[in-house]
Amino acid sequence: MEQNFDLNFQERETLFVEVILPLSLSKNYIYRVPFEMNEEVAPGKRVIVQFGKNKIYTALIRSITTDAPQVYAAKYIIDVIDAFPVVNANQFKFWNWMSTYYMCNEGEIMTAALPAGLKLASETIIVLKTDADLEGAVLKDKEQLIIEFLKKQEKLTIAEIAKILGQKTVISLVKSLLAKDLVYVAEEVVEKYRPLLKTFISLNSAYENEDKLKELFQILERAPKQLDALLALIHLSKSNKEVLKADILAQSDCGQASIKSLIDKDIFVQRKKPVSRLSLEDTEEIRNYELSAAQTQAIEGVHEAFQTKEVVLLYGVTASGKTQIYIKLIEEAIANGGQALFLLPEIALTTQIVERIKHYFGDAIGVYHSKFNDFERVEIWNKVLNGTFKIILGARSAVFLPFQDLKFIVVDEEHEASYKQHEPAPRYQARDCAVYLAHLHQAKVILGSATPSIESYYNALTQKYGLVTLKDRFSGVELPVHQVVSLTEETKRKKMVSYFSSVLIDDIQACLEQQEQVILFQNRRGYATILICATCGFAPKCVNCDVSLTFHKSSGKLHCHYCGYHQNTLNICPACGSVHIEQKGFGTERVEEELALLFPDARIVRLDVDSTRTKNSLQKIISDFQDGTTNILIGTQMVAKGLDFDNVSLIGIINADTLLNYPDFRAFERSYQLLAQVSGRAGRREKQGKVDIQAYDDNHRIIQQVVENRYEDMFEDEIAERKQFNYPPFSRLIFLNLKHKDPDVLNFASRMLANGLRAQLGKRVLGPEQPLVSRVRNYYLMQIIVKAEKETAIQKVKNLITETILQVNVDPAFKGVIIQIDVDPY
Repeated sequence: MEQNFDLNFQERETLFVEVILPLSLSKNYIYRVPFEMNEEVAPGKRVIVQFGKNKIYTALIRSITTDAPQVYAAKYIIDVIDAFPVVNANQFKFWNWMSTYYMCNEGEIMTAALPAGLKLASETIIVLKTDADLEGAVLKDKEQLIIEFLKKQEKLTIAEIAKILGQKTVISLVKSLLAKDLVYVAEEVVEKYRPLLKTFISLNSAYENEDKLKELFQILERAPKQLDALLALIHLSKSNKEVLKADILAQSDCGQASIKSLIDKDIFVQRKKPVSRLSLEDTEEIRNYELSAAQTQAIEGVHEAFQTKEVVLLYGVTASGKTQIYIKLIEEAIANGGQALFLLPEIALTTQIVERIKHYFGDAIGVYHSKFNDFERVEIWNKVLNGTFKIILGARSAVFLPFQDLKFIVVDEEHEASYKQHEPAPRYQARDCAVYLAHLHQAKVILGSATPSIESYYNALTQKYGLVTLKDRFSGVELPVHQVVSLTEETKRKKMVSYFSSVLIDDIQACLEQQEQVILFQNRRGYATILICATCGFAPKCVNCDVSLTFHKSSGKLHCHYCGYHQNTLNICPACGSVHIEQKGFGTERVEEELALLFPDARIVRLDVDSTRTKNSLQKIISDFQDGTTNILIGTQMVAKGLDFDNVSLIGIINADTLLNYPDFRAFERSYQLLAQVSGRAGRREKQGKVDIQAYDDNHRIIQQVVENRYEDMFEDEIAERKQFNYPPFSRLIFLNLKHKDPDVLNFASRMLANGLRAQLGKRVLGPEQPLVSRVRNYYLMQIIVKAEKETAIQKVKNLITETILQVNVDPAFKGVIIQIDVDPY
């Protein structure tokens, strides 16, 4: 028997696996598979491996081979985690394309793609959940030991847990605790979003019998207020078995004490349930709506374009009913058993669309973005993998989900810069990735926008994409009336009050009198953009970055918007000792304060990064405005992104010049998009809205084109300029951003890199030069731009860039120089 066993053992094949580690490595690593695990390994499964001397990681099997690595002895994999692959073949093809196109590696893509719970490592910090159900959990001895240690200590790393248990790997145990929802991964900010819980009351099922109910009435005759509460519940429960406690209180004179008594007597059953923070009065409209003639025609146009094109651009003015068109097309896609992906630029700011679509499709839809903790994201990943979710509504990272049968992708507000990932790598553009993802799955894509990006509209006009237009607003509502107010003229005539023209003040007053709402847009946050000494001109700057500090009145401090540094405000100039410190420029905080002085009875709220830092603050601001609790909303770009309010009749743009005067070839395009999108928030129901645009350069081409809704003219002007100066879509841009703490080393390295590239690519290489902000977080910055014509073999250019960067990286003189590649910067 022993001899036969040895013979079988020798006949077993020696397998090696190429794995992706969640690290920035230029090559994937190869490990040896123990014979007893030969049957368990498969591409897409996770394995536990040791990398380096004692670091343990969760790696992903990329491929299986019988060829051993030539230059190093392969270590054994420690364990196979999964029974089934968590990443499929199409995802690997997608990752491979991304790594080639965006010049990054698969480890960086894996880090971005997989939820933290699927890529545990030695350094991963595990924390016990505060609401963990420890009594109801069935735990093994070792799991119980981990929990006991977590009760005493706030957090443990996986390496520390391994030390406590005296074993090499504990990832499977940690994975089990994650699955039981007892711990979470501390790298994730857990439960950024907590659902709004409301109290619902229902009648105890024991009293549903008519005779029992009569008896109850007789008992409660001596407690008239409790009887009143019971009658209110019975009346309200005709439409829904569970009734909001607040509705019972509103419908009767019972009071809180009466309801509590009925709960204590087991007559009422109380339950807290999560509810939407937004009004869902239009749910029925969404479920039972009828398409307008223009929408029906648009859907027919999309179907026709899909006959010959994979991608269609739906160019529809704001409030033209694009969402209903998306819903109809998604319905058609999933009717055949396929999956659909609905991408939004920022889900937190488009909760209204999320709620509508969730109410329409119910349990078939999953939402994937940062409001969920890591455990929930792993759950969504698995439900997409096994096909439970037919529709995914997500931000840019949703393109990484493991779709099995993707048939249709919607990219809403496709022009939005939020689709571009800036930091860290991979620096991908989710809109473009969605187009390639659809190609892999033989799916169709619809790009929707009221102000399409120049590139997408150019692709539509040159027949690369299909084009369908919607020129009219839904229900025949007129586009808002625009009025451009010259700040120069208003100042001359002494009609300005603080930052507000007489026109804007009168219009706000009229809106408030008619109980309508106002949105004011100022694209700067904080109170004063800069503090300056009136005597010597000293202005406080950040100690880590080459930028002036912004004064925030809410904190009473000076803040850096790049690195987060803050210091106490100045009352005395540190340079000359003068007390004449002036505030220059203004942000949303200052606008809010000045407006409160002008309209003391108005309820004013601010929507910017500072006002939405705390849990639920964003949802509260939006829902309060939706409910009419607040009259005036002041905000930065956040107010332009997909918000839909019934009662907004006036939009005020405080200073349009700040958008236009920016040194970037996309500045005018972005200005048009932002001004048009902000304007589109006005008059979205029955009444035509109004937009007041305040500007010093009131005759600027872009402002006039926004006022007259001439997107095509803006496009013609911009495309002509881009053709003349060879900017996208007529060329491809690759930015090489270099950083180092020593400016001399950085300058030398950037010149070496630029000269090396110029030797092979000639005039296609621009720079090196300092960006607008030349130091951030104590790193000095330089930038090189590679501008390649559309006809250029771009992959050859990318290979040359990679080789030249490698030559700089291996030079010991440039140790510590960080070179970041940004393909198609946006």
